[in-house]
Amino acid sequence: MSAVENGNVVSVHYRGTLNDGTEFDSSHSRNETITFEVGSGQVVPGFDAALVGMLVGETKTVALTPDQAYGEVNADAIVDISKDNFPDDFSYTEGGMIQGTGPNGPVIGTIVEVKDSTVNVNFNHPMAGKDLNFEIELVEIQQ
Repeated sequence: MSAVENGNVVSVHYRGTLNDGTEFDSSHSRNETITFEVGSGQVVPGFDAALVGMLVGETKTVALTPDQAYGEVNADAIVDISKDNFPDDFSYTEGGMIQGTGPNGPVIGTIVEVKDSTVNVNFNHPMAGKDLNFEIELVEIQQ
């Protein structure tokens, strides 16, 4: 039986939780594994690294710091946008998601605060700055 190496294509089940136990994602709830190439950057670095050396059928629990997951919160990614940039009928909801186009393509942000003439939007990944825990089950190493 071989262990996972960088470059292997694997299928895994996982459950992601915050430190308080709140589940933020789970392949089990979708009843579907995820498949990706280990070491290719398709998943966060700590998730990738945790798989190396695992055997099919093995389950591992890992705790990731922000630098091993989605990074720290970047203050420069929290900006005020003029309401002139939104459609007239736009419904401003704090905590709501917006989509737009930035200099490097599509962007998604979360509305932090609605002001008189601007909207404060956080373009960081929603999991940026958070410690994440994953229970990972290696289901298959594709040949």
